[in-house]
Amino acid sequence: MLLILLFIFGLIIGSFLNCVIYRLEKNQDFISGRSFCPHCRHILDWQDLIPILSFILLKRRCRYCRELISWQYPLVELSTAILFLFIGFKFSDPVSLIYHLIIASLLIIVFVFDLKHRLIPDKIIYSTIFISGAWYLASGIFFGLYAKHEILNTIYSAFGAALFFLFIYFITKGKGLGFGDVEIAFFMGLFLGFPKILLAIFLAFFSGAVVGIILILLSKKTLKSELAFGPFLVAATLFSAFFGQPLINLYFGLLGY
Repeated sequence: MLLILLFIFGLIIGSFLNCVIYRLEKNQDFISGRSFCPHCRHILDWQDLIPILSFILLKRRCRYCRELISWQYPLVELSTAILFLFIGFKFSDPVSLIYHLIIASLLIIVFVFDLKHRLIPDKIIYSTIFISGAWYLASGIFFGLYAKHEILNTIYSAFGAALFFLFIYFITKGKGLGFGDVEIAFFMGLFLGFPKILLAIFLAFFSGAVVGIILILLSKKTLKSELAFGPFLVAATLFSAFFGQPLINLYFGLLGY
């Protein structure tokens, strides 16, 4: 029952995240104000806002102006719901559950925004860093969920990952990586700790290279084209958070450790 509720809750939150992404693009307040069609600006009724179902019933068109609705909306809603489901499987503790749901929601915003605009919104990534830092300090000091060495592990991992990306940023003069990627790397280290941060960085660079090569072969990109790296960092972070430790254990097992 909890997992079903989390899935439905994920669909609702996904709908809200779409609103946040759009209003961040337009530099508008996303806390207040009713939802509206981005084409005709008509205020949407409740039946237009049912996650995924409204998209299907309206046949991907606005009820009022008949303009096409972007696939972003149902994809973000469904992805959020599935991600919430994974988090529900992994975390039974209510505090840990809420923390990871918040972080996952913020990362979805980063993923979509950077994919669309090759830009990482500072207010979102700074929020993830602040929440993660506060989480480890509060949960370690007040709840005893983490030992001192585990908290230090995340701090060292955060600065280590950020310095590595900062080095690439300066060496390439901002052409290889944007400074927003440095900020994401700091969060990744804070969120994942060592050694999962190493796996996440490897997966991000590997998947980015594979996708880049495929796009070049399909003539969608050239060697000089820019490719948003934030989505690869976010995907690698989430994958490492869910599946990183079993993969690391398997790797060391093959090495005989």
